[in-house]
Amino acid sequence: MSKISAFLKKVVGMQDKGESKVKKIEINPMTRLEGHGKIAIFLDDNGNVDDAFFQTVEFRGYEKFLQGMPIEEVPRTVSTVCGVCRAVHFLCAMKASDDVYGVTPPTTGRKLRELFYSAHTVEDHTAVLYALGFPDFVVGPDAPPGERNLVGLIKAVGAETGRLVLRKRGLAVKIFELLGGKPNHPVSALPGGWSKRINEDERAQIEKWAEELVELGKLTLQVFEDVVLKNPKYMELVTGDMFKVDVGYIATVDEQNKMAFYDGTQKAIDARGNVVGTFKGKEYLDFISERVLPWSYLKFPYNKKLGAWDGIKSGPDTNIYCVGPLARMNVAEGISTPLAQEHFEKFHNTFGAKPVHYILGYHWARAIEVLAAAEKCLELSRDPEITGTDTWNQPTSCTKEGVGILEANRGVLIHHYVTDDNGIVENANLVVATTHNNAPINLAVKTAAKHFIKDGNVTEGLLNHVEMAFRPYDLCLACATHTVTGGQMPMEVNIYNSKGDLNRQIKNF
Repeated sequence: MSKISAFLKKVVGMQDKGESKVKKIEINPMTRLEGHGKIAIFLDDNGNVDDAFFQTVEFRGYEKFLQGMPIEEVPRTVSTVCGVCRAVHFLCAMKASDDVYGVTPPTTGRKLRELFYSAHTVEDHTAVLYALGFPDFVVGPDAPPGERNLVGLIKAVGAETGRLVLRKRGLAVKIFELLGGKPNHPVSALPGGWSKRINEDERAQIEKWAEELVELGKLTLQVFEDVVLKNPKYMELVTGDMFKVDVGYIATVDEQNKMAFYDGTQKAIDARGNVVGTFKGKEYLDFISERVLPWSYLKFPYNKKLGAWDGIKSGPDTNIYCVGPLARMNVAEGISTPLAQEHFEKFHNTFGAKPVHYILGYHWARAIEVLAAAEKCLELSRDPEITGTDTWNQPTSCTKEGVGILEANRGVLIHHYVTDDNGIVENANLVVATTHNNAPINLAVKTAAKHFIKDGNVTEGLLNHVEMAFRPYDLCLACATHTVTGGQMPMEVNIYNSKGDLNRQIKNF
């Protein structure tokens, strides 16, 4: 494993940049994320970082092949965008289909959707934390790559704890399957509601499972407390400028300005924490523009309320923004569930300022949201209306356009569809959390690379510290890659000799 990693993460050759020769370090493939990407780091003559880029090297055209599809089939189709993010695309497209048909789900139908989604949040967040994020802290950022993974984490915390986490996370999947109809890609979508009702026995079972999910949330926060918050060395990283990116934030809040996931109002703040404005539905077009650059299949959104595209930069005047758990902690004034609210207050008391720009705080925020989602599951499972029989309002007309927005686990997710009179999709636009975060991820990678790579000193551990700059954003590149520029797919071909040296590079952009 280490030999392969050393080959993939090496100085791959000399390239011209301006008047000097620079070395290019390539982290390819990036590790512990969903999808395929690479990091290119350019060194100057002194071996210090001159520039660094996060590049997405895969392309998937969901926005194109959704065209011609009945809008009611779209939720089940977009759930296949990603095996991890299946519920978020499913629900967001379902909300858009509600809008296309101009219909609002009845109370029970909406609450079943929210219960389903809360269970998915527990399932998703725990997978991301234990498999992708925690190994850097539990096993250690400098540990060999063959140990810096889920298996290594289980060895470190003990098999019994590992089994406990996996079993309790499996209960969230059971709720997902019971309500969604399948454990993987759900099928309960109906424009105007939900097709799967639950009886009292099912409700009681979900309640028991939800009680265990709350315990999982408590355990996850205790792990973070013991491993990270009590470790001065790790806290230097968590609160260090090497993992700090000053940008704005967009997240969803409810009427009390508390954190909201399934439904609410989108609120934007700038890098200083000032409120830029709020929006719902199609109003997102008044705030968000998407820039296309030729070296990535990801678009680069920015907040146009703060000015025209001004490049990828951080600071108090930037119009770059990010979304996700850290954004939700920065934008919201609190969390509606009591146990998670206690940790929300501790989070902000620890950092001492709001907004928090320290990106490793994403991991802590994600752990807090596990508990919040579990509490929401329990709350909804005890709601008398959850076993109601009125779960669907049948559509009677077609408005020909719909926008669905929800807080995906990774951040604000937008599905925008235009249809004909019969609800057949003519145009689609999916603005995914990782797309929103594209520019901040580039900033984070560059900041970390400049800090950790000095005088040409490049080690496996240092390169993993650079990768630690993207992992908090919980990248899902399969979800986020949509754009093709100039009528063709930008393509770069690197030709190596038998020794692994770069002989030639060909590109069409």
